[in-house]
Amino acid sequence: MSTVIAFIVIFGALVFFHELGHLVFAKRAGILCREFAIGFGPKVFSHKKGETTYTIRLLPIGGFVRMAGEDPEVLEIKPGYRIGLLFDKDNKVNKIILNNKEKYPNCRVVEVEHADLERDLVIKGYPEDEEENMQTFSVSETAVTVENGIETQIAPYNRQFGSKTLPQRAMAIFAGPMMNFVLAFFVFIIIALLQGVPTNEPKLGEITSDGAANKAGLLQGDIVNSIDGSEISSWTDVVEIIRQNPNEKLTFSITRDGEELEVPVTPKEQTVEGNKIGIIGVYSPVEKSPVQAITSGFSETYFWTKQIFVMLGKLVTGQFSIDMLSGPVGIYVSTDTVVQSGIYYVMKWAAILSINLGIMNLLPLPALDGGRLMFFAVEAVRGKPIDRHKEGLVHFIGFALLMLLMLVVTWNDIQRFFLD
Repeated sequence: MSTVIAFIVIFGALVFFHELGHLVFAKRAGILCREFAIGFGPKVFSHKKGETTYTIRLLPIGGFVRMAGEDPEVLEIKPGYRIGLLFDKDNKVNKIILNNKEKYPNCRVVEVEHADLERDLVIKGYPEDEEENMQTFSVSETAVTVENGIETQIAPYNRQFGSKTLPQRAMAIFAGPMMNFVLAFFVFIIIALLQGVPTNEPKLGEITSDGAANKAGLLQGDIVNSIDGSEISSWTDVVEIIRQNPNEKLTFSITRDGEELEVPVTPKEQTVEGNKIGIIGVYSPVEKSPVQAITSGFSETYFWTKQIFVMLGKLVTGQFSIDMLSGPVGIYVSTDTVVQSGIYYVMKWAAILSINLGIMNLLPLPALDGGRLMFFAVEAVRGKPIDRHKEGLVHFIGFALLMLLMLVVTWNDIQRFFLD
């Protein structure tokens, strides 16, 4: 159960922060965001706040932010339609009743001659009580249409995704992967603040209760000056000498509270990857400070970003087989292993997955954020956008191929972990 909870929390957090990046920067650009969704498929939970409906959907395989204008606005009020109009205090239309007008006795019924809900924001038509006189009604920018009791806010062109400048659109898309890197960075900072950042000082860290160091009387914080006469300048020197002398008595010259002491220690022998090494049961020294934590956040984020790109390079060069790819099943199995190692490992695993999600989404593949950014780059070069229908077709094909790849990888995971 702990693995299930950890998997749901990790996956949910990664998707949430990714989509939150899209949402925040889309709203900053003035784009109408109709829905912020975690998951796909039927709605499990729904809550509307302001212009946006926040939903949790049944299939936890991703999420999306539905921005006005990304898909064709389905509403089209044609000449001849009979609609009901309700007005605000400024005498602008704020509700357009498409059917069941009898439920709105105060609405003004109009036979439409012309309607423009994107640019001019007007409805021209013949009111039921003045059929011979066509009138023009101004429509509020925040007006809603009502069909079968469901309200949908209209999207004037200046609130649609396509109306925004190229930098604004690019930032709204790039913000999703960016937030995954930001999330990883802050998780690494929190780990460093709680656990400390390893240093290379020749100072003893935490002492294990069953190790040779504890038995010999060494204490956490002891500064090692020399070992068997060999001068020590770093923690690396301490580790190297201990590893090279299993079952050999070593004399540690240390400083404790300003006093110099000599402590004999015999490292225990341990076999690691076929090699016999010495250990004394001491962790590396750590430092807990905000500055060190921030530095660690940057270095860890950079390190794992570099590692993932190295793996991607192997995939491109053919050194990477499909067995090395993992879908949700593989991630769940890995999470099960990590959960058994403790909360810090779970946090680190979440940060690594967040970086991985950010990088994968930036790949220039159709249906991914990177694919959309690639189309924006082409638009910047040619000076005009690519036809929306052609771009949509490319993304649709790309999405279908990605779903196929996910099915193959998931089936491969099931065979590896459950059927072998």
